[in-house]
Amino acid sequence: MTLIEAAPASPGTKGRRTPRVAIVGAGMSGICAAAKLAAAGVHDVVVYEKADRVGGTWRENTYPGLACDVPSRYYCYTFAPNPDWTHMFPPGHEVQAYLQKVADDLGLRPRIRFGAEIEEAVWTDRATWLVRTRDGEAAEYDFLISAAGVLHHPRMPDIEGLDTFRGAVFHSARWDHRVALDGRRVAVVGTGSTGVQITKALAPRCREYKLFQRTPQWVFPLVNLPYRRPTRWLLHRSPALNRLWGRLAYRFWQRIFENTFCMAVVAPGWQRRLVSTICRWNLRGVRDRGLRERLRPKDLPMCKRMVIAAGFYRALRREGAELVDQPIDHVEPRGIVTADGRLHELDVIVLATGFHAHSYIRPVELVGPGGLRLSEVWQDEPRAYRTVALPGFPNFFLLLGPHSPIGNQSLFTITETQVDYTLRWIERWRAGEFTAATPRREATDRFNAEMRSAYPRTIWVSGCDSWYLGKDGLPALWPWSPQTHRDMLAKLRPDEWHLATSGSI
Repeated sequence: MTLIEAAPASPGTKGRRTPRVAIVGAGMSGICAAAKLAAAGVHDVVVYEKADRVGGTWRENTYPGLACDVPSRYYCYTFAPNPDWTHMFPPGHEVQAYLQKVADDLGLRPRIRFGAEIEEAVWTDRATWLVRTRDGEAAEYDFLISAAGVLHHPRMPDIEGLDTFRGAVFHSARWDHRVALDGRRVAVVGTGSTGVQITKALAPRCREYKLFQRTPQWVFPLVNLPYRRPTRWLLHRSPALNRLWGRLAYRFWQRIFENTFCMAVVAPGWQRRLVSTICRWNLRGVRDRGLRERLRPKDLPMCKRMVIAAGFYRALRREGAELVDQPIDHVEPRGIVTADGRLHELDVIVLATGFHAHSYIRPVELVGPGGLRLSEVWQDEPRAYRTVALPGFPNFFLLLGPHSPIGNQSLFTITETQVDYTLRWIERWRAGEFTAATPRREATDRFNAEMRSAYPRTIWVSGCDSWYLGKDGLPALWPWSPQTHRDMLAKLRPDEWHLATSGSI
């Protein structure tokens, strides 16, 4: 494991203070924050994790066929290239193993409190965050960092009679591995990336497999090539080569994904035409014209999060597999009844119905100065200052918060950018430049107005309904290139912040 570089320190290193930092969550973002804080010499850190292991989304999701749809050499920390990837798109258990290994190799586990779920954090007149857990414990910190993630609250569909089904029912993110699947009648509800991956894995194993589709999805057919054993052996034997190969591969895939998928969604151009053409070409490979038209989306490619997978259409053509595009009317003890009155008798129902993607740190309650509550501030729609902070909540930073670039690209890259930005503020606090810092409301409003003006150029507002969209019908995503996000967070803009030398702010 290689050492990581800390964010650049601010001037004035004499008489530096030692901050106490609380991190919410020990997933990908929380591990990144803890690692970079340690590299910067900040060791008074506690990571609060509600579960019993690290991993976040990759700990929670264990369904058959689970794989990352971002290349493995790009989907990792820049400071920890991994020689153990077996495929270009890594299976889920390898991502989870990678996160566990990073936590172990960098000695982060002693800083993690497992089984500790934060209930609330209250700003005090001592310019600290008083953090309380659900079991009644409390501690004070100078900084609070939310690494709670994005896709961690499963969305359960409101289907009449679902609780009357006499077989097994569970959400894809709460997979019940005690339930036998081979040779049985299995239904999957949902055709996003999760539904597609489960279909590829389960269709060959089930006596009857039914995929219930409400809305067809475009599919980009990237083939998942393996990394050969000799290559992995060589990278293990030579850490220097592993670091060099990791940097080169990271930059290659970063260019591919940022210059094609990312640019395709935020602006018209050749990238959008190319991705659209490939998706349409892929669909034309379905020879059954009737099935092909049932699989054809009405919206444009990339309007929803792109499904990246090869072999999905082939899995649906297997004997015993069936696409059901009639709306679900209700569930009865024997199975699902669709709007045409047909009863689909089943043994297992899997709900691949996504997540509450706009929850972020909630249900944790933040109480800022003057009793300002996060639940009230975000009552209508989550908003943030430049994806990383909230006006009214001092010394609080968000990782992968509202408006972050979280589409088809590496969240590791986004997280590292946001952690480095947070560390720059912590370095200034250590130098005694301020006690409490919070972004100005007018700066936050101006940033959000700039985003709103950029949305018409994006593909997300072309007429589809997706989890990207907020209550106002606009996407809660970054409408520019990932490089623009990195450039924006490369400097602090103190003029857009309230800086105080006491707890009053």
